[in-house]
Amino acid sequence: IANEAIVQALTSRASVGVLASEENEEPMIVHKGDSEAKYAVVFDPLDGSSNIDVNVSVGTTFSILRRPEGAAGDNPEAWVLQPGTEQVAAGYVVYGSSTILVYSVGHGVHGFTLDPAIGAYVLSHPNMTMPDRGKYYSVNEANADSFPDKYNKYLAGLRNGQYGTKYSSRYIGSMVADFHRTLLKGGVFLYPPTADNAEGKLRLLYEANPVAFLAEQAGGVALDGKNRMLEVKPTSIHQRVPLVVGSKAEMEDFVALED
Repeated sequence: IANEAIVQALTSRASVGVLASEENEEPMIVHKGDSEAKYAVVFDPLDGSSNIDVNVSVGTTFSILRRPEGAAGDNPEAWVLQPGTEQVAAGYVVYGSSTILVYSVGHGVHGFTLDPAIGAYVLSHPNMTMPDRGKYYSVNEANADSFPDKYNKYLAGLRNGQYGTKYSSRYIGSMVADFHRTLLKGGVFLYPPTADNAEGKLRLLYEANPVAFLAEQAGGVALDGKNRMLEVKPTSIHQRVPLVVGSKAEMEDFVALED
């Protein structure tokens, strides 16, 4: 339902030429041949949807890319398979105790909260910045037995005070909600590779890249475990990657560890 609603809304925009969704195997071409159709929108319509039945926050993530120079209107992959550095805008919506839209067009991060009384989003969090260091880490520790050694060393250091403070664990299981807390409160969110998902589990184009774009704009850092997330060259629409994202201090501690 979320996918259908977003597709319907975006196809009504003359500026949109390509849509790619987590729910669709192939990207969609819209307004084919229209010179005004200059953008591709890549999105996960409902991140954390397995949590709906237990009333846990879920969200929508999105990334907007400009049509590459010379890309044909009938070649949507050329529009979409661009590194995160080419995003012209990215963001997410959290559906929780309140509904908040967080986005960036490359000039800082801003949050708008939905006011049901007037049916409009109101600027509630201008110029959002991530604290230099937080006190929370977020990861699914049930999978720790198959994390690479570096991740377990890092998590042990967070728990035992090696980095100057003993961190508390907070894990919701909806990436958008976990990252939203990290953006506001600082700390680090990790989604490491595992034995079952050696390449990682999060999708590069419409989960990791939007989060990385926002993190950097807010003063944080986002890596695929080794490299800057926004510089990863995508090879497929639904490519998976690991993700480590958080405040500057926590990310420096992670990078300093040997593999």
